[in-house]
Amino acid sequence: MKRIIIQQERITPEAAEELKAICPFGAIEGSAGALRINAACKMCGVCLDSAAPGQIEVVEEEEAVVDKTAWRGIAVFIDYTEGRLHPVSLELLGKARELADAIGHPVYALLIGEETGQLAQNLLRYGVDDVYCCEDAQFSRFLVEPYAAAVERFIGEAQPSALIFGATNAGRSLAPRVAARFRTGLTADCTALEIRENSDLVQIRPAFGGNIMAQILTANHRPQLCTVRYRIFDLPEPGPAGNGNIHRMKVERAASGIEIVEQAQKPKQIDISEAELILALGRGVSAKKDVALCEEFAALIGAQIACTRPLAEAGWLDPRLQIGLSGRTVKPKLILCAGISGSVQFAAGMKGSDYIVAINHDPQAPIFRIAHLGLVGDLYEILPQTIEWIKKKRAV
Repeated sequence: MKRIIIQQERITPEAAEELKAICPFGAIEGSAGALRINAACKMCGVCLDSAAPGQIEVVEEEEAVVDKTAWRGIAVFIDYTEGRLHPVSLELLGKARELADAIGHPVYALLIGEETGQLAQNLLRYGVDDVYCCEDAQFSRFLVEPYAAAVERFIGEAQPSALIFGATNAGRSLAPRVAARFRTGLTADCTALEIRENSDLVQIRPAFGGNIMAQILTANHRPQLCTVRYRIFDLPEPGPAGNGNIHRMKVERAASGIEIVEQAQKPKQIDISEAELILALGRGVSAKKDVALCEEFAALIGAQIACTRPLAEAGWLDPRLQIGLSGRTVKPKLILCAGISGSVQFAAGMKGSDYIVAINHDPQAPIFRIAHLGLVGDLYEILPQTIEWIKKKRAV
């Protein structure tokens, strides 16, 4: 790995100001004797060309190579808070089993809580080889410091090659802290996972506004960490009780800078991730008043209304109803897409749906590439006619 070294003894106050002014990214800061390169450096070389000889140099540093054979297993953090198991944990166990089988590794489940009951035993039915269980009163509520200490203990004991978190409130809080403790990488909101023979986890997620699918590797560090949204992978079917092992881990009480003074139940919110039938609206809905037409149709067929980002940003629909990379991921049995072009950002949030029906006046719209049934036409003609047809059928 290359990095820039500043020879401080050769930097005068005048040279320091000149170098700071030269950098197009503002990556040189400080003053003579304490000039430094910050994280904005792009290694463009402009400062090297402009500096006097000996002031700035580029050095090549050898990066430490991790012994990958010392790290085995695909682990899943089980999101179990306040007595509720988040379904994303089971989805991740199914994917972990698939990845582990490809390279002959075991599957680990990390379960943290106060009273885990039979959950540890039940996890063995989802292809888990070993359940590592941290059961203690300090885990009665989710506090990131004690949980991070438990995960650190688990990694030190099991040495998993990869550890996958659900992109839940707990997972998104915990994963970055664990990555920082082990000075390893973390890829957030993956939409696909693959694995190579050398145990490198290929973490795939959209990048550059969804225009490309980036394949991210943590080739020289272990463990490999990533988060995955709910409803990305299929929920596996439980099998018979396996022959896996349950390891009870004792974790010392960890200090926390957070004190929970009071806890109140949050009112139940709309969760389109759980909907089995969805009517999703896009830019093809030309006016806010026309949402009522779509809501009438949705009510007739028992569908949950959802939308793309433009309608949420316009304030026409609740942002919690947005599907896509910046919204929710859904996997209904049927989704009807009305007036949606089908951008990568939207498609990434719903392409796992069992059956996709699309209505769009443009026959070249990208949504038709993933739709099982496409209707080329104006939604302002198709929806009213369909509403009328349904009402007549029900009146008979």
